[in-house]
Amino acid sequence: MVFVLTHSNHMDAKNTWNTRHMRHIRRAALAAGVGAVLVVGVLVFVPDGDEAPPPPGPEARARAAVGAGGPASLPDVAALIRDREAWLRKNPKDAGSWAVLGAAYVERGGLRADTAYYPKAEQALRRSLAVAPGERRNPAATTGLAALANARHDYAAARKWGEAVRKAAPARWTTYPVLIDAYNGLGDYAAAGRALDKLRSLRSGVRVLSVSSLVYRDRGWREDAAAKADEAAGKAATPAERSGALNALGGLAWERGEPTDALRYYDAALKVAPDHHASLAGRARVLAALDRTEEACQDYQAALAERPMPEYALELGELYDSLGLDGDARSQYELLRDRTARAQADGVNEELTLARFEADHGSPRAAVERLEAEWRRGHRSMQVSDTLAWALYRAGEARKALPYAKRATEQGMRSALFSYHRGEIERELGMEGPARRHLDEALRTNPRFSPLLAPKARAALAELGELPGGGPKDMYGDGESTPLTAGPTAPSRSTVPSPSTPATPPARSVAPPVPSASPAWSEPAPTPTRPVSASSAARS
Repeated sequence: MVFVLTHSNHMDAKNTWNTRHMRHIRRAALAAGVGAVLVVGVLVFVPDGDEAPPPPGPEARARAAVGAGGPASLPDVAALIRDREAWLRKNPKDAGSWAVLGAAYVERGGLRADTAYYPKAEQALRRSLAVAPGERRNPAATTGLAALANARHDYAAARKWGEAVRKAAPARWTTYPVLIDAYNGLGDYAAAGRALDKLRSLRSGVRVLSVSSLVYRDRGWREDAAAKADEAAGKAATPAERSGALNALGGLAWERGEPTDALRYYDAALKVAPDHHASLAGRARVLAALDRTEEACQDYQAALAERPMPEYALELGELYDSLGLDGDARSQYELLRDRTARAQADGVNEELTLARFEADHGSPRAAVERLEAEWRRGHRSMQVSDTLAWALYRAGEARKALPYAKRATEQGMRSALFSYHRGEIERELGMEGPARRHLDEALRTNPRFSPLLAPKARAALAELGELPGGGPKDMYGDGESTPLTAGPTAPSRSTVPSPSTPATPPARSVAPPVPSASPAWSEPAPTPTRPVSASSAARS
């Protein structure tokens, strides 16, 4: 570039050149596919005095978040999509930009539950691979296909794409969160743990803390999960990151049966991001448990307006059912059917959600058929195990259901719903001791876990009654039964066992052993959870 400058306009031209040069560098950085940090790093060297570099724009923020598999705001993602679409109309051979656009489409579809973006994402990602084929040459596009498969609940395909990238580039840290999602969807929690260990050896930061919290939750390590989510909230750099971490803390408090704490976290998340749909739905769940049902219905409707997910429609329908509002419940169930049909047309696997609905509100036999097909595909998560067990029970096959219920409850995660389902299955089989234990566990874990099922759990436990008095007959071999509690007088000498003959301990109802599925990875050391300082936002 050549400039011919007169002495009088030299300074003005110099400033104009600096401004144009800055814009040129910014565009070049975005076109090359660099993240927000690199963009800022380039701008630092613009010869423009000692001024601080400008903060990254929406495109750069979204690129950094999407590239790391982290949360991004809807406006930022929309800006990134517009930017890359405009660029690719003039530069259709830019494989990197096709990969960025595909990943942005996946994020956009998830943010608004608009599954129509998933076919567009697949086209963009495959276009990227057509320009630059191979996971070694184009790991971004291959990882994008894995993330798309997770979004479509096709976890076997996600594992295939993710493992191909890991084999080609084992030090690429962004592959591991995608792989962890795939392993969790398949029920391979040991592999998820190993992938987390590898991720932590390669990277630290908010994204890794959030992934760690989810893995620890699935293993039943609630305190460690809460500690990681709390740390992520404290280190979050964007509203999307902070609201996601606060939402995780709310979910953990809800699962512990602490609705007041859960509400505080959800309110804090919504104060940061008022349209955070997961926190809206979580808040609705808590409000229903606190008998603030009108507010709960309003929050569910707000969550559905932000993201019309079938799961939210099912929860709201069941809340209406519990209130005797049958017509409103049916309208939500129709919405569920409509949304799942649209999603399936866009390649999304909604079998688990449909089976949950059919098991309680439709055809349990249809639910069994759906989930047995999922099981054959290798989708064997705790959620699939639990729902299949419940569907079999509802279809009149309690004995066949029990192994699946055991698998769901013995993987690690403490779930009131899982415990309730297992307790009802055991009650049907006449296993009163285990049934009593698991129904009681469900209510101790979260007394208001479901507006429909928690009352049924209390009724079932009351029907079983208290543990019978007394102990096993002929405990000491004298032909009499011995009470479990000491009587007002000491037992006679004849009932005291000889020192040389050990007493037979009372028979106890012992939970069956957990299957040997311990992962070859380190259990985290317990870490005290710091309270998050965030004021509760009042919402009507």
